[in-house]
Amino acid sequence: MASIHRSASAQWQGGGKDGTGSLSSQSGALRQTPYGFNTRFGDTPGTNPEELIAAAHAGCFTMALAFKLQAAGHVAEQLHTEARLAMEQEAGGWKIASVALTLKARVPGLDVAEFQRLAADAKATCPVSRVLNASITLDATLEG
Repeated sequence: MASIHRSASAQWQGGGKDGTGSLSSQSGALRQTPYGFNTRFGDTPGTNPEELIAAAHAGCFTMALAFKLQAAGHVAEQLHTEARLAMEQEAGGWKIASVALTLKARVPGLDVAEFQRLAADAKATCPVSRVLNASITLDATLEG
């Protein structure tokens, strides 16, 4: 069985609320990208782990759907997915409670029933969906 390995790293200095950190990825897409308390729990520009998970989920799901469409004999003109991740505080800390995927798609010649079936399958089987222990919903619209 094939195996693929990817890596990223985090660096942190200081306390939890007043400290600062940076994230880097193997590919170089992230290079010492700043993050901290205010980028994670406030509106300060920068990134945070949850935003990156949402981006990964949107990208993973969308690519999985493109493969499923192609296998079914369809090619998308456009697939646009937004992933809205919700974090909730509970006893013992924060958790990722849910991810809402919203998809707008243009796929010539595809009927709505097959579109919904393929989109639901992509949601259930993309690797990021499979790793998250959260409620994942999908609102998929096939546009004319």
